[in-house]
Amino acid sequence: MTHTTGPDTVVLVHGLWMTPRSWEHWIPYYQERGLTVLTPAYPGFEIEVEALRENPDVIANLTVAETLDHLTDVVRRLPNPPIIIGHSFGGTLTQLLLARGVGCAGVAIDSAPTEGVRATPATQVKSLFPALKNPANRHRAVGFTPEEFHYAFTNTLTEAQSRAVWDRYHIPAPGYWVFEYGLIANFKPGHQDTWVDYQADRAPLLFIAGTEDHLMPPAVNRSNAKQYGRSPAITEYHEFAGRDHWTCGGPGWEEVADHALDWATRNARFPHPA
Repeated sequence: MTHTTGPDTVVLVHGLWMTPRSWEHWIPYYQERGLTVLTPAYPGFEIEVEALRENPDVIANLTVAETLDHLTDVVRRLPNPPIIIGHSFGGTLTQLLLARGVGCAGVAIDSAPTEGVRATPATQVKSLFPALKNPANRHRAVGFTPEEFHYAFTNTLTEAQSRAVWDRYHIPAPGYWVFEYGLIANFKPGHQDTWVDYQADRAPLLFIAGTEDHLMPPAVNRSNAKQYGRSPAITEYHEFAGRDHWTCGGPGWEEVADHALDWATRNARFPHPA
């Protein structure tokens, strides 16, 4: 297929401790630009936030490999390669999807790192400590208290504003992912599920970070972007001042949405037809 216009579809990939509901403002915002917008859930995350809080065991044993296979299938079924935008661990999945050759451009916002990124700022350790403090959490779905969430996600908001975000969006997340990919992935032999070939060609990729992000600070995202230094593909980094980890939903989220979409549209690269 020959493309004479820009991308027509955006796939938004949510992160851990969230569901597709976290994109609820982006969907109509992008649809107003004439785009088709998809927000695929991780397997098991399709049910509502409230139901997952009631029974988080249904997602406790989900694997990254299962999630990546599911998202790959969603993207490959589309008639045209989409722009893929992921937040937090959705940024990791965005990188893994591009490495599989799907998508015409990717944007990783406040991305969790792929394997080989060794930057671990103190605020990140403190943010993840509620999940890491108990080894038994490796086999559970683990959530944040409202206070822990305020530090990790919404530290630029007031306590009342943060509590409203927690009430609306927060769910437990598979503790195994936090242990394996946020703690020891770089110290295990062989390649893990978050490994990518940093030297390979792929669709263009933009990293977006916020200067006040405690959970995935700029140092993590800069280090992740630098890993691709030997790839022939476009890799760029942009930093927003004053923004925390809840940058896709906090005040002024439109600026982030505009920057991500405009960059991806300008740099989109469609594969040659088979």
